[in-house]
Amino acid sequence: MNVGVVGAGIVGLAVAREAALTRGARVTVLDKEDRVGAHQTGHNSGVVHAGIYYRPGSLKATLCREGVALLRQYCAEHRIPYDEVGKLVVASTSAERPELRRIAERARANGVPGIAELDALALREVEPHTVGTGAVHSPRTAIADFPAVARRLAADVEENGGSVLLSHPVRAIRETASGVKVLAGERTLSFDRLIVCAGLGTDTVARMVKAAGDVRIVPFRGEYYALAGAAKDLVRGLVYPVPDPRYPFLGVHLTRRIDGEVLVGPNAVMALALEGYSWRDVDLAELGRILAWRGTRRLAARHWRTGIREVTGSVGRRSFLKAARRYVPALTAADLVRTTGGVRAQAVDASGGMLDDFAIDVHGRVALVRNAPSPAATSSLAIARHIVGLASVLTS
Repeated sequence: MNVGVVGAGIVGLAVAREAALTRGARVTVLDKEDRVGAHQTGHNSGVVHAGIYYRPGSLKATLCREGVALLRQYCAEHRIPYDEVGKLVVASTSAERPELRRIAERARANGVPGIAELDALALREVEPHTVGTGAVHSPRTAIADFPAVARRLAADVEENGGSVLLSHPVRAIRETASGVKVLAGERTLSFDRLIVCAGLGTDTVARMVKAAGDVRIVPFRGEYYALAGAAKDLVRGLVYPVPDPRYPFLGVHLTRRIDGEVLVGPNAVMALALEGYSWRDVDLAELGRILAWRGTRRLAARHWRTGIREVTGSVGRRSFLKAARRYVPALTAADLVRTTGGVRAQAVDASGGMLDDFAIDVHGRVALVRNAPSPAATSSLAIARHIVGLASVLTS
């Protein structure tokens, strides 16, 4: 079978590798960028999530737990940096303790190993400079080098007879009686099946196959600061707040990276372009389509107060410092240095609801990954098995 994959992020490359290895497919990956993992894969904190937050039985929970095991093994086999630094989800007030308890219960229901509920003294044994009324400790939560994983996956595809065609933007797609024709760059390619893992470009590709659907991508920029100098030593692993259950975002947290840097963030502000990595990145055509979607308008009407607060916090470090000092009070403004952020492809439905789970649609010979939010990088190898294993995706 001749299979095309749109998107050379970690999910698309994992899908391509899985199709080649388990189905013997001849696979071609297409991407408009000149390198793999150029967007969400290359602009995240590198956390390998253990599965503590997700609703038991959801695709997120199932594929995250499967994905962790697969990713740990894959990194070991290919000598890719992977470090189980551990994670604390910290309650800063007694009012957050019930939600903290629910997180612990979910984590155990999902089979997350080593989960412990800690009091104020015990959490400081894990993170000596962190304060709170209690915490959930996930000692097996890890960090990894996801861009390195993506590069290795691309090599796997090519070693199994496939191709990764970079600088090949998809310009048109036409389904025929016998397959799918794709105009990518200046080339026309024919496939038996096409799998779209385009992240921020999902809606653009969906329009090409006339499958706009009732879900659209709304880009949310996550901005970060990094700890400078000796302040890095104030955090050993990962320190997270108790998340607001109304949102799929986890709030400003402190994250040690595989390169030794410690990040503070992210916030979540709606970007002004699909690839809007700063306030200067504005695409009026894209922004018009995003705002014209009734789901975006309903989302804004429901959460405008939170949106204003996030935008206000975006223009200065004060809100980041306040959020970080809630857990690590020794931090000062001089300890925070602005660093690169990322843009999350958040799927929003027509009612204004933000999709929390993974979502995959099949339209004829084209499969669309509609929503692959965090923990997609963690789950990428398991997501690939799930997609390639669906009878509706790769039937001959």
